[in-house]
Amino acid sequence: MNTEYNVIELRRYTIQPGRRATFGRYFETYFPEAFQQLGAIAYGHFYEREQPDRFTWLRGYQDMEHRLAVNRAFYYGPVWAEHKSAVNSLIANSDDVLLLRPIDPGHGLPLLRAVDPVSEPEGAGGIVVAQIFKVCDDRLDSFLQRAEIGFAGYRGPGLIELGVLATLDVPNNFPQHPVRTDGTYVVWFGALQDEDALACFRPALDIVADGLARTGLLDGPTETVILDPSVRSRLRWQRPVTQLARAA
Repeated sequence: MNTEYNVIELRRYTIQPGRRATFGRYFETYFPEAFQQLGAIAYGHFYEREQPDRFTWLRGYQDMEHRLAVNRAFYYGPVWAEHKSAVNSLIANSDDVLLLRPIDPGHGLPLLRAVDPVSEPEGAGGIVVAQIFKVCDDRLDSFLQRAEIGFAGYRGPGLIELGVLATLDVPNNFPQHPVRTDGTYVVWFGALQDEDALACFRPALDIVADGLARTGLLDGPTETVILDPSVRSRLRWQRPVTQLARAA
């Protein structure tokens, strides 16, 4: 697992009705390598299956100081200056952002290789699932102890756990990009091979969510988000054997 990027944003954009595919094309054409050149990473980008105007992506930084430096370089730089008008015109809302961290070094997101246009001509495959838990104040450690038991049951031939993240409770040092401050969250991520694997896995998602709800450690309903990887998403169905080392 990659533990170098210890600050991770889960960014869920609402796109203007009917314009999500257009936004995805702009995003994937111009932005992943631009962030990578600055030392950050676009882990993955997705279309939310049950929310037709949602485009969701994950961005990683080394730490908060690095986040500030990268955001200043990108959003005050030439790539964003050239394309921001077209891109911003497609976004209805970009404020649904969770600032997260791996719960421990063993649960960071894997940094998979970029999609290969030769060996993967159809683009990223599989399905990614995010299970979002809102945890009661000051109960994070207790929740993680209980959740570990449930997450251990998420296994099977068509499933890979990608990581478990929790709220990073620090001040937002780039206020031009708001982040949510409405509580503590834990997010479990997994990759599924295909629709059959998703059908087999769905009951387990519900069982774990119901069981954790009965602990009294949650401050709201659990949200399960089915994410279809966009064409160039690194996070996809691929066993995380090879990881990309960040260039020095």
